Amino acid sequence: MLRIISLFTITLLISSQLYAKDKPVLTIYSYSSFLSEWGPGNKIKQDFQALCDCQLNTVSIDDGVMILNRLRLEGSRSKADVIIGLDTNLISMAKKADLIQPHHINRPDNLAIDWFDEQFIPYDYGYFAFIYNKYKITSPPQSFAQLLNNPKWKIVYQDPRTSTPGLGLLLWINKIYGQDAPSVWQKLAKQTLTVTKGWSESYGLFLQGEADFVLSYTTSPAVHIINDNDHRYQAAIFSEGHYQQIEIAAMTKYTKQPDLAKQFLAFLLTPDVQQLLAEKNIMYPAINTTVPDAYAEIPKVSKPLSFNDNEVFSHQKQWIKQWQQAVSQ
Repeated sequence: MLRIISLFTITLLISSQLYAKDKPVLTIYSYSSFLSEWGPGNKIKQDFQALCDCQLNTVSIDDGVMILNRLRLEGSRSKADVIIGLDTNLISMAKKADLIQPHHINRPDNLAIDWFDEQFIPYDYGYFAFIYNKYKITSPPQSFAQLLNNPKWKIVYQDPRTSTPGLGLLLWINKIYGQDAPSVWQKLAKQTLTVTKGWSESYGLFLQGEADFVLSYTTSPAVHIINDNDHRYQAAIFSEGHYQQIEIAAMTKYTKQPDLAKQFLAFLLTPDVQQLLAEKNIMYPAINTTVPDAYAEIPKVSKPLSFNDNEVFSHQKQWIKQWQQAVSQ
């Protein structure tokens, strides 16, 4: 009897494996925090698999800039069908590298931001900011100038060559200071504890108490409120304004599952997923929908800053070189 049961179990296991292999597979590249145990990726994966009767293969890459770098390196050999985690500052680079194809999804009527593209869809957005512990920093800076004028404060941020927040800081400083950006980087270098490859590493150092400020987002305190009812972390709001980031997704030129990829991109803009992104990715939804109560405690940005993607593409190498020269002095 035991042998019969064992044979039945083995047959059932083999049958389920063969059935799983018959399902179409969609491979998604995204950044590590999106796919982490506390991020939205696993829930999105489960819900879409139930909807599409397919398999999602997710590949975790440190940051959005590194996703683009990997896709460029792999070229036609890439297994990626969809990429999640680039932002609008990287669009020209991705388009000029001919890595993406049109999605043919209609612009939603309920978009919360005035941005849409034939090759990329926006799935959330936010504003870069420096986060601090209000019990440690009792008089936070109200401007970039004030942040730079306190040499005792230690700051950690991300490398603009490998990280979308790091690139955001590069653009933020150049938007505010223009030709004076190199001198700003020199000041910031004196206060910099370290520059990390990606966001997760730098935010972890901040939470360990290694730094007074970390480059993140105005919405970042919401994660602590939602998960731990912890209200100690705040975003420093600057009078000069805050650089906006719109996160985007796209299907690659090399996908073998274009219909499934399009279905997934449209799925990202559904209300349930958008609410999940607000709760787990801690960014503003791309469509008008409800957000967690914790967002009521997030200060509004009255002065959004941005460059268009062509401006970023034209000046990015020059600005990175300025940053490298400034911080090495």
